[in-house]
Amino acid sequence: MSNTAAHSKQPIAQRYDAIIIGGGHNGLVCAAQLVKSGRKVLLLEASPRLGGMAATREFAPGFHASVTQAMPQLSRKLIDDLQLQQHGLSFAATALPTTALDLNGQHLRIDSTGLHGASDADSQAYGQYLALMKKFAAAIDPFWYKPPPMFGEGQPSDFATLGQFAWKLRKLGKEDMREFMRMIALPAQDLLDEYFQSPLLKAALSWDFLVGNKLAPRSPNNAVLNLLLKMTGNIGALDSLPLPRGGGSGLCQALAKSAEHHGAELSCGNRVKKVIVDQQKAIGVELANGTRILGRAIISNADPKSSFFKLLGAEHLDIEFTHRINRLRNHGMVAKVHLALDSTPRFTGLDSIDGRLLLAPSMQFIENAYDYAKYGEIAEQLPMEIFVPSLYDDSLAPKGKQLLSALVQYCPYQLKEGNWQEQREYFYDNVICSLEHYAPAIRGQIIAREVLTPYDLEQAFNNPGGHWHHGEFAIDSWWMNRPSYGASQYRSPVENFYLCGAGSHPGGGIMGAVGSNAANAVIGDNG
Repeated sequence: MSNTAAHSKQPIAQRYDAIIIGGGHNGLVCAAQLVKSGRKVLLLEASPRLGGMAATREFAPGFHASVTQAMPQLSRKLIDDLQLQQHGLSFAATALPTTALDLNGQHLRIDSTGLHGASDADSQAYGQYLALMKKFAAAIDPFWYKPPPMFGEGQPSDFATLGQFAWKLRKLGKEDMREFMRMIALPAQDLLDEYFQSPLLKAALSWDFLVGNKLAPRSPNNAVLNLLLKMTGNIGALDSLPLPRGGGSGLCQALAKSAEHHGAELSCGNRVKKVIVDQQKAIGVELANGTRILGRAIISNADPKSSFFKLLGAEHLDIEFTHRINRLRNHGMVAKVHLALDSTPRFTGLDSIDGRLLLAPSMQFIENAYDYAKYGEIAEQLPMEIFVPSLYDDSLAPKGKQLLSALVQYCPYQLKEGNWQEQREYFYDNVICSLEHYAPAIRGQIIAREVLTPYDLEQAFNNPGGHWHHGEFAIDSWWMNRPSYGASQYRSPVENFYLCGAGSHPGGGIMGAVGSNAANAVIGDNG
């Protein structure tokens, strides 16, 4: 498994059209788009490998995993524009279903043909529900891939974007437009209670409303937006989950090769100490070793707080702006657990494992786990999303063995008592106990494990708060408010300093839209 160490060369020039800080997937997309436009581009990554949280790492001998799982938000257009398949991207699976596990073995399966194991009433309601969600997703999909509008001092393009958005909603028809405006403010619980009867089905469908954020089924004002952001891709969609070969690095290596093919320089092991500012303009970067490199545009793939306070420096920003950035909610609530298994796990009532498994018997079960986490505590029973990706990709585990990858909600960043060194074993044991309700023999199959709490994600990936999306995705931090007024169009109050990380519009997830949108902003500003 390549760890992209070949990109650890030192920069060979001292002046660039664009310098990108951070080699996550959005930084790589931004680099590839800029170099294709004829810019001289340098990307600097502090760690030994590219990819950030999407990178595939060996956590035990022969076992490889990435923090990311499936990639439902990935678009065919990005793949084609950057010729990623020609640069090695391939998929181990593209249409994985979802199975909601029932404690009594009466599981529900959701795939491209509909529901299996549900009542006739729920199956009929699901068809109506899915059709409406797809209609809403199609209406707002174009706006994920363009800069959000700006009020006040907006340009004609901003008013055009607002007009296009209003027209797209109007084309839904009066009834559906009203329904969109009503549903966008509903908690997941209220919305799903309107459609379905089965507690297991409602819990399974609520997962994609909530995952990655500090949200639970009863949290208001966030249900539809989170789901629609996850429905942006067209490799898979709500009912199918694409899995890249090689894990997250399968995509990131293809992005790196695409960028290098067009002439970008990608340099690992080079930590940027600060952005150089002269007369309120960003003019370059200074590395940890003291090297200074000049650039016409400086683009940060880091989270907004790190970008503005650690790299740029608060002394270059006005107090109102720094207050807004300080208030961003960036404490994560998701942990990632990787298990190296000596054989294929067996789940009660399943003849074989196919796709994604959800362990959440009801929305109340999810809400209970959230209640513990929001007060800094760890629930005994934890909801989770499970893949066994080595069933589809033999590069992830030794022959005859399997990798189990679990995304666990809810895991607090800050603990009410003690610290994560003291509480790690307790959390891990609760994860395994929760798993044993569905896979009774799982504990005896474990060879090795990796537990990544939000605190660990902060330490390992220079991501303060350990939030997957560099900050909450909600109505108050969406579109023209992401990450905040004054930095919502990838630009910042300091000229020539840009953002291309998940804290900017449209947000987190493996889709590359932020990197692409940021590249277009740089191109537009610099001709």
